[in-house]
Amino acid sequence: MDIDFVITWVDMDDPKWQADFMKYSGNKNNTKNGVSKARFRDYGFLKYWFRGVEKFAPWVRKIHFVTSGQKPEWLDENNPKIHLVNHKDFIPEQFLPTYNSVVIERYMYRIPGLAEHFVYFNDDFYIINHVSTERFFRNGLPCDIATFLYNPSWSQWYKRIKNNLRIINRHFDKKEVMERFHDKWFHESYGSKARWNYLLKPYGKFITLRTPHNAQAYLKSTFEEVWAAAGKELTETSVNRFRALNDYTPELFRTWQICRGNFEPYNTYRDTKMFPLMIRPKQAVRAIYNQSYSLICLNDNVHIRRYEQVMENIKNAFEHILPEKSGFER
Repeated sequence: MDIDFVITWVDMDDPKWQADFMKYSGNKNNTKNGVSKARFRDYGFLKYWFRGVEKFAPWVRKIHFVTSGQKPEWLDENNPKIHLVNHKDFIPEQFLPTYNSVVIERYMYRIPGLAEHFVYFNDDFYIINHVSTERFFRNGLPCDIATFLYNPSWSQWYKRIKNNLRIINRHFDKKEVMERFHDKWFHESYGSKARWNYLLKPYGKFITLRTPHNAQAYLKSTFEEVWAAAGKELTETSVNRFRALNDYTPELFRTWQICRGNFEPYNTYRDTKMFPLMIRPKQAVRAIYNQSYSLICLNDNVHIRRYEQVMENIKNAFEHILPEKSGFER
């Protein structure tokens, strides 16, 4: 089974990107439309993502490196595992340029040469310990956790999730799905994270699924199926260059995959962790040094105190576990 990785990245310091961004956003301070500097800035950690892949997941077939036409100076594009992908290679021209991650993500399945089995990474997701193919896929299916999670209705993110749920509830009967795939929805590995599954079993509609903020395994065929069912809605909202309340998020594809039963139960919280750097920088640094998890997310924020020092501490931690240049570096 071939497994590919897809990672999206942007160089915020690129003058052309800055000029285009300003042109379309009309925003010199990078704060309009939910866009902040923290969403795009890069502190040079990308090389550690590649080092982590080479050291801890050498089995990957191809890395599809997705940008708006940018490339780090140090990246060796001649490495046979690297496929540089421009947005224009897979996103319809009328929707470009886009600064809306959910638009980029919904078209990922159109990346030329993408394997049926792939894992999607944001550029703040890192592999810091050994992972096998079975961490992401078993029996040809993505490993995932099917558990509900209550979300407050005032949440901006939840308002977008509700858009997904309208499509999901239109195409799936919750009671029938949970009965047919009972053992996958009530798998013992979920532990206490399945409590809402028991509480909401009699309820007739799907609500938000718990979404680990980390690398996500997908079947390309899932995207094709969702587009066949909801192409009108996805196309109409692809005009959103920036985040909008009528967006459909990648959770639509993940939830569809789970409702189809196309997953193997796995408590992904066992070996993944998201660290909000605004409140948990020391814990993040310690987790990298100790390689406490297989996968971590370093969540940036414009309000991080002593930002330069925090980033320096994280860089030192990465250097401790990944000191050697990878074959992806010149």
